[in-house]
Amino acid sequence: MPFLSEADRRAALQLARTAVVEAIAHRKLPDVFPREGIFAERRAVFVTLHVRNRLQGCIGVIEANEPLGEAIIRCAASAALEDPRFAPMRTDQLCELTIEISLLSPMEPIAPESIEIGHHGLVVRLHAQRGLLLPQVAIEHRLTREQFLEETCRKAGLPREAWRDPEARLFGFTCEILSESSHHEGA
Repeated sequence: MPFLSEADRRAALQLARTAVVEAIAHRKLPDVFPREGIFAERRAVFVTLHVRNRLQGCIGVIEANEPLGEAIIRCAASAALEDPRFAPMRTDQLCELTIEISLLSPMEPIAPESIEIGHHGLVVRLHAQRGLLLPQVAIEHRLTREQFLEETCRKAGLPREAWRDPEARLFGFTCEILSESSHHEGA
């Protein structure tokens, strides 16, 4: 997976911030978004929002059906207003908002013993149910490999041990993580 230039990293984070502000303040998406370079590529992406260093929303797409620029806008706005785990963001929270964007590599089948904590994200799929956890989740919550598998099953609404089912499918991926916490100038 190619690494983004510093200019593209800043542009992606600014695009997500603009989408959040427009969604909260005006209940609409930005009218203009970049359509060239990395932003024209079809990529799986997640946008994670933190307010006062606490998770406030995380929405993403794993099927890259639209250009990255559009996906970032839609996911950022949805994370701000539509993550069912959280109340919609308010304008007074914007001054304490930090944004993280995770660009996902293609999904590859992975054996449980091959999962590297902090390196791999994980998708568990069994029948119609699917759960995904980003690589940083395992680090933030200090999960072991087995706990990471169990938590991904739980996210899918499956029993914790569902990953052991012979019909369960495990997919690993890596992420390029863009974070405002390392880009505070102008944020």
